[in-house]
Amino acid sequence: MSARKRRGNDVQEKTQTRAPGGLKENGPQQRRLHFHFDLWFCLTLQNWILDFGRPIVMIILPLEWFPLSKPSAGDYFHMAYNVITPFLMLKLIERSPRALPRSAVYLCIITFVMGASIHLVGDSINHRLLLSGYQLHLSVRENPIIKNLKPASLIDSFELLYFYDEQLGHLMWYIPFFIILFIYFTGCFTKARDQNKIPVSGWLLLGPSSLYYWYLVTEGQITELFLLTFLAMVVLVIHKQRKGLTPDSNGLFLFCSFSVTVLLVALWVIYLWDDPVLRKKYTGLIYVPEPWSYYTLYIKQNH
Repeated sequence: MSARKRRGNDVQEKTQTRAPGGLKENGPQQRRLHFHFDLWFCLTLQNWILDFGRPIVMIILPLEWFPLSKPSAGDYFHMAYNVITPFLMLKLIERSPRALPRSAVYLCIITFVMGASIHLVGDSINHRLLLSGYQLHLSVRENPIIKNLKPASLIDSFELLYFYDEQLGHLMWYIPFFIILFIYFTGCFTKARDQNKIPVSGWLLLGPSSLYYWYLVTEGQITELFLLTFLAMVVLVIHKQRKGLTPDSNGLFLFCSFSVTVLLVALWVIYLWDDPVLRKKYTGLIYVPEPWSYYTLYIKQNH
């Protein structure tokens, strides 16, 4: 009889750790409120190596090692990124102090992988064009190796490739990325005053994390999306504060990272505000040049 009662209690405890419509919780809330240094560190490290380091490794490694008809080293980096990043983000969601909408998270992860995979193909071909003299600071039709192609319909094909690489791929990649981070942020609020401070390990990660988001926003040309996400976070913080809730250490780390990123993007825009060449290419509502366009225009040509 006592053994049967214990089994009943175990079933009841497991049932209480799963919220309807939310992701499964792995234990009591108190065990998950610590700073997730392992996940933040892994995310930051793999972002720098597999995303930022991707074009660098393609430049450094000898071309003979990776023929143009085969995937480059950067392509393999991108493949690894497409697998590791969604896995780490799912683990981050699992550690949320509260149950989060399971269907929305899964849909975002699926869209993220699809968008990043589209970008993988477009970026791989774009790298081969760079080796042939393609200039990133010029539009597709203004590039010397593109504008004289025959038949002229080939130029339309390269513009379609640019659309998949720099527009559709980026939107399907980054929109779910920031939605997932925002969904996670909604669960990072607490009334406990001893849990709303960033530990030393978090402050050490803040710089590299913010600098990567600066690269992500400027190179990905997603300033509007990033600012909307940050604005939503600010509104949520104000709303929660009226209820006596403040971001915990993980939410505060994410919020501070985005805050520093806003400052870095502003400084970048101010630095290149009067650049005539980049101004000609970036004619959108918000002027934010890409770092690699700056590289091909001023650094690569001088070396």
